[in-house]
Amino acid sequence: MKKAGVFGSLVVIALIIGTVVWYVNTASGQRAIKNIKSNNTGGMERTVKVYGSNGKLIEQYEGKIDIQDTEYGNKVLFDLDGKRIVIYNATVVTEEK
Repeated sequence: MKKAGVFGSLVVIALIIGTVVWYVNTASGQRAIKNIKSNNTGGMERTVKVYGSNGKLIEQYEGKIDIQDTEYGNKVLFDLDGKRIVIYNATVVTEEK
């Protein structure tokens, strides 16, 4: 009976490891890893461009930027050089360097 219990535990562990390996090799898994790294290192090197309703570039930011998602999409919040920047009701394009 003890051998069956050990074998069952090994199967469960192998399934868990297999699932984790599979997940980190998917596009969703890669994004999740990138988000974790960004959260733990204060952001990623990015360019953020802010456009007005007429399509003209209003402002551009570059540097190590950590962007916070918002629930409704009408606000973009990020930190750059120790300063909080909040943008309301504009088109914002962020690009990784």
